[in-house]
Amino acid sequence: MLFVKYPDLLKKLVAELLRIPLDSIEQFVIRNSETPPELLGDKFCILDISMLINGQRVNLEIQVKDKGDFPERALYHWAREYSTALPEGGNYSTLPRTIVVCIINFKQFDCDDFHSEYRSLEVTRHTELTDKKVIHFFELPKIPQTTNKNDRLLLWLSLFNANTEEDLSKIGEMEVPEMQQAIEAYRHITVSEEFKEMERIRSKARHDEAQALHHAEHKKAFAIAKNMMADGESIEKIIRYTDLTREEVEGLQDAD
Repeated sequence: MLFVKYPDLLKKLVAELLRIPLDSIEQFVIRNSETPPELLGDKFCILDISMLINGQRVNLEIQVKDKGDFPERALYHWAREYSTALPEGGNYSTLPRTIVVCIINFKQFDCDDFHSEYRSLEVTRHTELTDKKVIHFFELPKIPQTTNKNDRLLLWLSLFNANTEEDLSKIGEMEVPEMQQAIEAYRHITVSEEFKEMERIRSKARHDEAQALHHAEHKKAFAIAKNMMADGESIEKIIRYTDLTREEVEGLQDAD
């Protein structure tokens, strides 16, 4: 919501992430400015912002939790963006350079660098197959604890990494205009009715997911208890292995 409603901030962020001069961006179009409410309840969804920048397709993705296989996910999203750019009957040479930028709040690679850039290279000569595939990873847990007002990239990443109001205030006190603008915009967004409704949908989805998980685990525990009961195991052992209550286990006996 923040970057869609304040595209100038998004443009400044992307310029830093891609290390390109801000004034070199002549074309800047957000391709998915609306987030369908049903996606907020999809636990597998990675909310992203898809853009056209100077003829390139750029997809910015932000992932908080490591759900596994993230490099494969990033590659899949790159392939999706790249393949859908070819119109029917189009020439392959017209496919645009496609860049996926991932800001992730977990450690993905076994190195100290917080930024990793991947391309298609020949394994011996290290020559590039094509410049049309680029995937960036920015690992927030690896960024330095301290930064200065002249390192705009680290300031932006520190903003994503902020967990408390105090963290935001420390960044704001550096008096960097775009950081102050971003913090003010963030605070404005989070008190809006639109944001509150989106948060309500997400909260309900998390609650429903937790309930479904609890129900599935309970159902599994009952199945294990029935099998143990059929094998003649004691009630005490069944309780210890399944975490069911004595009443629940005895209820199974009565049902049989």
